[in-house]
Amino acid sequence: MKYIATLGLAAALSIFAVSGLAAQEADPENTLVITTQEGEIDIALRPDLAPNHVARIKELAREGFYDGVVFHRVIEGFMAQTGDPTGTGMGGSEKPDLDAEFSDEETFDRGTVGMARSQDPNSANSQFFIMLADGDFLDGQYTIVGDVVEGMDVVDKIKKGDPQQNGAVSDPDAMVSVKVAADQE
Repeated sequence: MKYIATLGLAAALSIFAVSGLAAQEADPENTLVITTQEGEIDIALRPDLAPNHVARIKELAREGFYDGVVFHRVIEGFMAQTGDPTGTGMGGSEKPDLDAEFSDEETFDRGTVGMARSQDPNSANSQFFIMLADGDFLDGQYTIVGDVVEGMDVVDKIKKGDPQQNGAVSDPDAMVSVKVAADQE
């Protein structure tokens, strides 16, 4: 009887965990909607992991900062990077850089969204990347801000860069608009 009760409790906890994840993914205040020419990418933001970075991305999205910004560095089998208004990988917003919010709890898997930075761990500003494949070698070294919950097929269509030029993209695809889902309701 004790075994059956334990199974029942485990099943209830599993259902609660799954419904909690679904609620997090469906939270419009923490869902970023990127519209491209190929379709829409929905990202469940993770303020539980990186509250300052998530707040920055939402602030910039609400200001229209990301609208029209290109995917300037896209490496096949690795990641697609954006968020630089100059399109060179050297730019950012006029806001101060952020201190790292690295996580030992989560890993960089396909669809994970992380903040780009220079060699200084406390230099993330506006640029972010979407993982095209698993990249656990980034774990604990870059800030995770979310996960793609819908539209990975759109991410996969982003124009890839030249491998000889570290993924630099000539005639890159752009984010037409970037919005917080709560602002679209």
